[in-house]
Amino acid sequence: MTEINKNMPRDTFMYLAAMITLVAVAVGFGMAVFNYIDFYFPDPAVDYYRSPSSYESPIRQAMAMLIIVFPVFFLISRFLRNDVRLNPEKKEFKIRKWFLNLTLFVAALVIAGDFIAVINNFLGGELTIRFALKALTMFFISGSVFYYYFAQLKEIKWINAFSWVITATVITAVLGGFAVIGSPFQQRNKRFDEIRVNDLSAIQNYITNYWQNEGILPANLSDLDDSLSGIVVPVDPETGGMYEYRIINELTFELCATFVAESTDDQRAVPQIYPPKSRDYNWQHSAGRVCFERTIDSDYYILHRDNIKVPAIPDGIPN
Repeated sequence: MTEINKNMPRDTFMYLAAMITLVAVAVGFGMAVFNYIDFYFPDPAVDYYRSPSSYESPIRQAMAMLIIVFPVFFLISRFLRNDVRLNPEKKEFKIRKWFLNLTLFVAALVIAGDFIAVINNFLGGELTIRFALKALTMFFISGSVFYYYFAQLKEIKWINAFSWVITATVITAVLGGFAVIGSPFQQRNKRFDEIRVNDLSAIQNYITNYWQNEGILPANLSDLDDSLSGIVVPVDPETGGMYEYRIINELTFELCATFVAESTDDQRAVPQIYPPKSRDYNWQHSAGRVCFERTIDSDYYILHRDNIKVPAIPDGIPN
């Protein structure tokens, strides 16, 4: 058995790994660029209720795929090209040609799926520049994949230069993710600030419910704890300290917290159904200590409570 034949299982595994990692890179790159396009070119017809933070999770996932999988794909592809260069007889191996064509086929299926998603969004009303940019992205991905493997089959010599261009493009896509979502430290601080906003919103609801039941504002936040209802007043997730609470008058109170960073200006979210969306429930904040003043609408909440506890008696029916 020759040395080349002995390496056949290894070569089979390497070509299979190259195919799998290529598909993963194509998916990750497309996911990253699509979300960048959606982020920088928002479409009110599609993203009216979508907040900027909703882009972060898919971008992080795409970045993780590219950071981990692309170097593996790059090293495997480089190894296979060097192996063929050192052993020219391997160019005619059926296993090599079979895997190259299979890779093209699988990549074509993945790209076709992405094209279907792009066209589906177009038919759903995405008529802005986003559609054109996503279509160009898909042409770039498909063209790069097909040219890369076509160049290997046809032995085009400047494939190494092309691979470095693709490498630079992928690195740019990863760096673009940091521009959108920030560094891991910024992400951690943002998570803390989001928890603080959610905590203040929950405390606000607890205070409103307390006022509805008792007719007065709680003297302090500890009065809101209720083991029967399972209510436990949240504390600052980073310091473990209590949030600040101050009564201004019989219907107005103030909640304060210390934030790490300023919230983004574009805080779109699904309008609240209860209370009505016309009410001011804005939690935008700057960095540092920020206080939110809230006033309970006694007419609204008393009417709402009485309608539940004491149903109205229709006219004409005696008491």
